[in-house]
Amino acid sequence: MASVNFRHDDNLQTGLGLDAVAILVFGGHDADWDCHRFELFVLADGEKKITEKVVSGMANCSDFIMLKEDHTLGNLLSVYLKMAPHVLMSGYKIGHPNVPEVLLRVQTDGTITPREALVTVCKQLVAMYGQLGREFQKELALRQYADQGENAGGAGGAGGAGPSGQNDY
Repeated sequence: MASVNFRHDDNLQTGLGLDAVAILVFGGHDADWDCHRFELFVLADGEKKITEKVVSGMANCSDFIMLKEDHTLGNLLSVYLKMAPHVLMSGYKIGHPNVPEVLLRVQTDGTITPREALVTVCKQLVAMYGQLGREFQKELALRQYADQGENAGGAGGAGGAGPSGQNDY
């Protein structure tokens, strides 16, 4: 099976003063690429996940730069911040699709700081997704228990495993 990998290559020149990206096609496994793919989401030594920069031209406004993130987190935080009390404005942008970095801007009414608003929303999201995970695990356990009961009735029974041993749904 062939794989296509994109890598930075210092030996390639574009003539525009830009760094070049090499497109490499490999037939099979590339151990060197496997070592570098974690750079897309694992922070390097000394890198901070989130950095806050206060926006000087706007009252109670901060930019949060989140490294190794994309639209998934940017949109989620922006939408929930807009629903939070005391938040006047929230938005995010991705500078370039190949750079895993999100800039999230938050402005509050001054009752709380943008950092406090972001921390509060993050805590609410962690609690919400924790509850979702617990409910999912409970439903999965109930489904597995129900499947065991159906399969105990014998092969080919109504709703149980068919001749192939697979469930009929």
